[in-house]
Amino acid sequence: MSTHISIWGEMATLEHTLRFVDVNGVRTRVLQAGAGPDLILLHGTGGHLEAYARDLAGLAEDFRVTAYDMVGHGWSDTPDTPYTIDVLSGHLIGLMDALGIERAHLSGESLGGWVVAWTAAFHPERVDRLVLNTPGNIAGKPEVMARLRDSTMAAVRDPSEATVRRRVEFLFHHKEMVTAELVGLRRAVYRRPGFVQAMTNTLVLQDPQVRKAYAWEPGWVGKVTAPTLLLWTEHDPTGGLDEAGLLLSWLPDARLHVIADAGHWPQWEKVAEYLAVHREFLGSAGV
Repeated sequence: MSTHISIWGEMATLEHTLRFVDVNGVRTRVLQAGAGPDLILLHGTGGHLEAYARDLAGLAEDFRVTAYDMVGHGWSDTPDTPYTIDVLSGHLIGLMDALGIERAHLSGESLGGWVVAWTAAFHPERVDRLVLNTPGNIAGKPEVMARLRDSTMAAVRDPSEATVRRRVEFLFHHKEMVTAELVGLRRAVYRRPGFVQAMTNTLVLQDPQVRKAYAWEPGWVGKVTAPTLLLWTEHDPTGGLDEAGLLLSWLPDARLHVIADAGHWPQWEKVAEYLAVHREFLGSAGV
């Protein structure tokens, strides 16, 4: 396990830009670094672009990397509307248009994985290759939805150090890796004015009735023609390898890589392996 000091320390020597971009009226926080084929990174529920702080410098050696706060997340705008998967995918396409990116590799973690898969199914002309990083709860298990909804709303309604730390620790197998800085960042997001409503708009996806329209199922997943890497872990609290098997059977062109000794955030817990599998899979695209 590599040593982590701070988010700024991870990016101290990385030449990058951090700015806000207008995406169809949504002020969107975007970080870009590196040169080469475009690779866009999407975080999970309640997350922000710092979820990739430990990977940006490594990925920027091979790609022009874009990480951003999805609509209703991080420090991007929080318009009062349900952030369903089609809305989040439309925001991604709008961002690509605003940045002049015609096609890109997409790599999404958790909710971000759901969004990139939907984008590949309905906007195949915009996607080169796809990485689904611990997309979680493919089977739509009610107990997983309830656990995510309850723990997230508890942290947003009471963004104390202890409550938010419990929410962040949920993502990790090695909970000792959750730093005060990471908890502090998440607390700052959750304290933003109007963020309780923003999170309510995000968590509509944990409502079984709303979820039906976007649930993982072979009808739309089978439309994903982009070569796909399923990046799973041994200790993901949101979905086991049985669910990876479901996706493998539905996706026309997919392979599976399992990272040992990690939870829901392998991009933070197992940086070297996360980078290596991205380089191997995306690099083999020949672009």
